[in-house]
Amino acid sequence: MNSAPPILIAGCGYLGQALARLALEQGREVLGLCQRESSAQALRDAGIPAQAVNVADAAAPLELANEWPRETAVVHCAASGRGGGREAYRAVYLEGMRNLRSAFSGASQVVFTSSTSVYAQSDGSWVNEDSPAVPDRETGRVLRATEDETLAAGGTVLRLAGLYGPGRSVLLRNFLSGESAIDVRTEPPATPDGRWVNQIHRDDAARALLALVNSDASRARIFNAADGTPLLQRTIYSELARRFSRPLPPEAAPDAGRKRGWTHKRVDASRLRSLGWQPQYGSWFEALDGDAPLIPSVLAQLA
Repeated sequence: MNSAPPILIAGCGYLGQALARLALEQGREVLGLCQRESSAQALRDAGIPAQAVNVADAAAPLELANEWPRETAVVHCAASGRGGGREAYRAVYLEGMRNLRSAFSGASQVVFTSSTSVYAQSDGSWVNEDSPAVPDRETGRVLRATEDETLAAGGTVLRLAGLYGPGRSVLLRNFLSGESAIDVRTEPPATPDGRWVNQIHRDDAARALLALVNSDASRARIFNAADGTPLLQRTIYSELARRFSRPLPPEAAPDAGRKRGWTHKRVDASRLRSLGWQPQYGSWFEALDGDAPLIPSVLAQLA
């Protein structure tokens, strides 16, 4: 076994599983936490040690902490579930982080996976970790509160761009299902080619998390995780239309009801790169060409 501290992954789902596999490959001790026993059993069946623990219940992490080394590294990448509103966000993210902080007060590292949606900029500008992050949705405000909770404990925040990979690509699925639209805004600042889209492949995000867990330089800091190649919607859909011999999606007014708000910005991840992290997939199209299971897995979901 690797002598590095074990890693507790709260919310061992799409991203958490990738982190768990990466850590296990490096000889790290890992435990994935799931809310349901059926999910934990599925992980164990797949070779990932797992346990059903509801992090929103203060007693559950405390009980678990009695069984684990004091210096355990904690990664909070749980999800509120589709359609989760403010209360679901608060329970899973904010209360979950508070409970994990309390239970594992001696953790070697605490990392929280947030979202670049906390940047509400809609002028097409570049944003970095020093840019204002003032989300206009209640869910985004809960994320920001959880970020502050993490930083106050000397932990690290990783703000993820749109996460995709095998079995998951909102861009590709919506295009192939005919649900895509180019968000054209006519009032200044106009978006004749749609909004900027920022993405990060699941495996690159998992490597970023492990890099932050291992880095003393990451403590009490915020990092953006994006592939560094923002793409305009018209660029994305024009290329997909060519590749799949399909029509270009229609233009439409921006959807003001998007779960985490409508934004139009480009995400800079230079700070994360300064730690030595580099994405395997430097753009979304690189992944379409280089990640063999990606397209077939999305097509299979639509079949």
